[in-house]
Amino acid sequence: MLLNCDMGESYGPWEKGADAAVMPLIDWANIACGAHAGDPDTMARTLSLAAEYDVKAGAHPGYPDRRNFGRLRLDWPVGSLVLEVQAQIGALQAVATALGITLHHVKPHGALYLAMMSDDALLKRLAEGVAAVDDSLAFVLQATPDRERHAALLAHTGLEFVFEAFADRGYAADGRLRSRSIEGAVLTDPDAVATHVGRLLEGFVETPEGRLAVAAETLCVHGDNPVAQAALRRIRELIPRAA
Repeated sequence: MLLNCDMGESYGPWEKGADAAVMPLIDWANIACGAHAGDPDTMARTLSLAAEYDVKAGAHPGYPDRRNFGRLRLDWPVGSLVLEVQAQIGALQAVATALGITLHHVKPHGALYLAMMSDDALLKRLAEGVAAVDDSLAFVLQATPDRERHAALLAHTGLEFVFEAFADRGYAADGRLRSRSIEGAVLTDPDAVATHVGRLLEGFVETPEGRLAVAAETLCVHGDNPVAQAALRRIRELIPRAA
C-alpha cells in the first residue's frame, strides 16, 4: 500500500503543513497548484523536496478559493471548471519541467474531489480533461463501493486509475467521507489513525452502520492534519517503505 499526502499548501511567508518532515515518510506527494493554496515558489520547493526523497509528484488542483481553502463547493459551469483544472495542472507541470521533474498523477482537492465523487458527469469530464492534458498521468479517486462502475465509466480516457482510502478520516455508511463538521470525522490521534489503517489493510472500515469493504491501492494522510508526521510514523510501522 502506497502512502500519499497533500502538500505544498503554503503561500509566501505563511506556512501550512510540515512538508520537510513528512516527505521522507511518503510515496506520493499531491502538490497544490496555486489556486486553493500554494504559489510558484512553494511549488518549486515542494517538487524539489519530492525529488530529493524519490517521492512521485502529482498535481492537486482545486477550486480557486483561498479564503475557504478549496473546501467549499463552487457553482461553476463544468466546461470552465475543466479548463481551470487543466490550467492548474499546466502551472505545476511547467515548474516541474523547468526542474527536470515529470509529474506522475493528478488528485483533485477538497470540495472538488468530493463533488466529482458524487457526480458521475463531473467525474467523467474531469478525467477527460486530465487525459487531454497528459494521458500518461495517473488519476486518483476514492475507493468506494462504486469502484468498478467508476473504472468502467472512465475507461475510455486511457488513464491509469488509482483508488485511495483515507488514513485520517472517518467514513459514512455509503463509503464516502463524513463531513468535517461532524465531531470525529477527522482523526487527530495517531493511535486512532493506526487502528483505522490496520482495518483498511484488512480491507474494511468501520462506519456508523457497521463494517464496509474498501479496496484501495493508496492511503492519504492530509498534510494540514496537526498530527500528520506522528500518524505517518505509526503507519510506517504497519507499512514499511519499499527499499
